[in-house]
Amino acid sequence: MRVVVQRTKEASVTVNEEVVGKIDYGFMLLVGITHEDTEEDVAFLADKIVHLRVFEDKNEKMNLSLLDVKGQILSVSQFTLYGDCRKGRRPNFMTAAKPDYAKYLYDLFNEKLREKGVTVETGIFGEMMDVQLLNHGPVTLIVESK
Repeated sequence: MRVVVQRTKEASVTVNEEVVGKIDYGFMLLVGITHEDTEEDVAFLADKIVHLRVFEDKNEKMNLSLLDVKGQILSVSQFTLYGDCRKGRRPNFMTAAKPDYAKYLYDLFNEKLREKGVTVETGIFGEMMDVQLLNHGPVTLIVESK
């Protein structure tokens, strides 16, 4: 499992010209799932992400977590994170999970985040989405389960 974590002042996702998910301060997550991922990977990454210390404390040091600052999450499924561009000019998506399995783990991931007390907004799995964010810092991290 691979998640691009972006610290944001605000973020939203629109499908068919309708805003389906919107947050203020927190994380914008692009979530990629491979066929090898398991429920254990989901639990590991949910815990890791809510506890990442990337928000500034009063001394302007990145010491606070999403839970500490009561931030929100906008989670967007992103199978293209498993695009292999090493050969040719067209990405190969063979390592991305099949849609049914990916949706199951993506939904479980979002539920695990909610269980930790975080407000989670989402896009719509499998749809063409327009994503906007105001990356704060900028702070962008790639977090993987393997």
